[in-house]
Order: sequence, then C-alpha cells, then structure tokens
Amino acid sequence: MSEFDLIRRFFTRATPGAVLGVGDDAALLQVSPGNVLAVSTDMLVCGTHFFPDADPFLLGHKTLAVNLSDLAAMGAVPRWATLAIAIPSEEEAWLERFSAGFFALAQQHGVDLVGGDTTRGPLNLCVTIFGEVPAQQALRRDGAKAGDDIWVSGELGDAALALAHLLGRIKLGEAELAACAARLHQPHPRVALGLALRGIASSAIDVSDGLLADLGHILERSNVGAEIEFDALPVSPWLRGRFQQKLALCGGDDYELCFTAPAARRAEVKRIAAQLGLPLTRIGEIVAGRGCIVHDTHGHPIDIEVEGYDHFR
Repeated sequence: MSEFDLIRRFFTRATPGAVLGVGDDAALLQVSPGNVLAVSTDMLVCGTHFFPDADPFLLGHKTLAVNLSDLAAMGAVPRWATLAIAIPSEEEAWLERFSAGFFALAQQHGVDLVGGDTTRGPLNLCVTIFGEVPAQQALRRDGAKAGDDIWVSGELGDAALALAHLLGRIKLGEAELAACAARLHQPHPRVALGLALRGIASSAIDVSDGLLADLGHILERSNVGAEIEFDALPVSPWLRGRFQQKLALCGGDDYELCFTAPAARRAEVKRIAAQLGLPLTRIGEIVAGRGCIVHDTHGHPIDIEVEGYDHFR
C-alpha cells in the first residue's frame, strides 16, 4: 500500500465545511464573517504521551480530543483539522481502528480533516486544529482580575491516578481502574462549556499539565495571584484520600477547563452547569500580587513541592 493509498483509504472523508479539502497541495478554508481563526497544534509521541500498546481507537479519539480541548479553552467553534502521522509500518487493522476513533470524535464536533502528512518512522501523531470565534468574545489567559472567582469543570486527578497504576506506582481495583482509565484514554473536550462561557469568563485554560501549572499560566499572563481552597477541589471517590494533594493539584491529562469569572456572574456560571449537566466548582479567588497559595482545611498554606508536567525537566 502506497502513502497515497493509505491517505485515500483511511484519512479521506467528505469536507463540507471547507472550500477544498484533502487531495491538493493545500486546503482552502473560508472563515465565517465577523470571526477570527483560532489555531492550535498538539503532538502525541509514543512512549511519552501514550503506551506502545495503546488501543488505536482510543488513541485516535485522544489525538483529536487534546486539540479540541485547546479550542474549548478559547471559546472557539471547531471547524477543521490536519493530521501528520509517522508510523513504523502500514498495519491496516491498526490504521482502521485509529481512523475510526479519530473520525468518530470529529463527527461529534463537526470537524473536517482537510490535510496533513504521512511518513514511516517511530509512532508520532500531530494535529493542527482550526476553529472560529468572534474576536471580542475569545476566551484568553490575560483577562483575570483581582476578586474574580476561580472555577474548574468536572473532576481532577483521575487520569493521573490511572497513569500511576499503569506505571506500577500504585494498585487500583478493577472498578477503580476502569473509571480512571476512561478519563486517561478517552477525555471529553469541554467545547460546549467554552462556548457557553463567552461573555462570562474573564480568562480560561484547559487543564492538561496539572491544575497549578495551568492556572499559573493565567496568573502570569494576567499579572495576578490566586488563593485556592484545597478542600474545594472536585475529586472522584477513587482519588479521595489517596495521593489527593499531588494528583488533584499537579496531575495532568484532565482536559477540564479552569476559568475565572467576576463574582457577580456566579449565578450565570451555575446556570451553565445545570444546562450542560456538568459540575462546575468554585475553588478559589484571584487576588492582587503574584503566585498561588493553596489553603488547607484550617486556612493554613500548603507547601506544594511538585509542579505540573514539563517535557524538559
């Protein structure tokens, strides 16, 4: 099977949202009037981001999901994606499953695959995703103000708990592992939440490298500080009391949204939670100054020695 046969068979689908999709030297895309383009790229490397024996269907899902999560954090509507993939060999069964997982999620969010590249080499997956958002409604990292509430969607730490089990650092029961592994291998990008937060959130980011690390990017860009109540962090029964501090604060792969909003918008945030059926938890407050302080049950600062994931540390 040639490279072009591979592309035609596994990665060519109709692209109704593009002027021109797969099959030419470049795609032709038309942004809707009044919108700007939101663009994000993420790379998943075998042995760093996923295990060599990862289920290809779930891997196809996650390859796109991590990019959709970035658009969710910007309040953008997903539209198009490109996929660059290096594979050791053209294993048809693997490619069938991978592309099925990728396109299943793409269809859910109306994403057209409009191009990319394939090559032989160590397994490496890279998606660039394109979305649209009205320029003045884009959620950014630089809008947090002192007095804003800090919110997080869903629950934190389960994906990191599953990874700790798979690395042999802890032992989970069968039910625990099934629940946590689903969070690790098949995250649900919070696209609907990002859209609902337009005009309400003052800043936002997706939690991919750990809550403290990612919230830290908001604080840095907005030139503010934060105070968090540790007991307010939303965690599942699987995580409660088990490495909770490290994994809830610093575990990666959650792909939830952390966002800030004025205290006066609290009722609106709660309405969004009810409408989406998605827990949104207020975990702290933006303050003047720099850095983040995490308070324990008694109001004392917790000494946090670990940080979020960094590929070069």
